[in-house]
Amino acid sequence: QVRLVESGGGSVQAGGSLRLSCAASTYTYRNYCMGWFRQAPGKEREVVATIDNANNTIYANSVKGRFTVSKDNAGRTLYLQMNSLKPEDTAMYYCATRGGLSGSWCYEAAYDYWGQGTQVTVSS
Repeated sequence: QVRLVESGGGSVQAGGSLRLSCAASTYTYRNYCMGWFRQAPGKEREVVATIDNANNTIYANSVKGRFTVSKDNAGRTLYLQMNSLKPEDTAMYYCATRGGLSGSWCYEAAYDYWGQGTQVTVSS
């Protein structure tokens, strides 16, 4: 059983930065994926970035060069550094994790555990 709690969301002007954090409870998988997802009202949830136990990362094209996903070595804390924020980045951001997969599988995998979400609002 894994609990995930996001924090760090807020309101920011376009061009600004935010750093999201996700605190995870005890996690015993050797191979695992962690990811950030976002969902805007009326839109499908989309993957933003994923990272595996070996720190392999994959980014959505819309955030490449602006966002950086990272984690601590044990996978207890997940981060998303968001720079050069755009109004299009406005969404509820969720962290999630699953075990038993790694690498490129993380980008399309179904995730088992989800946080409650943290709101990011970017204004013009």
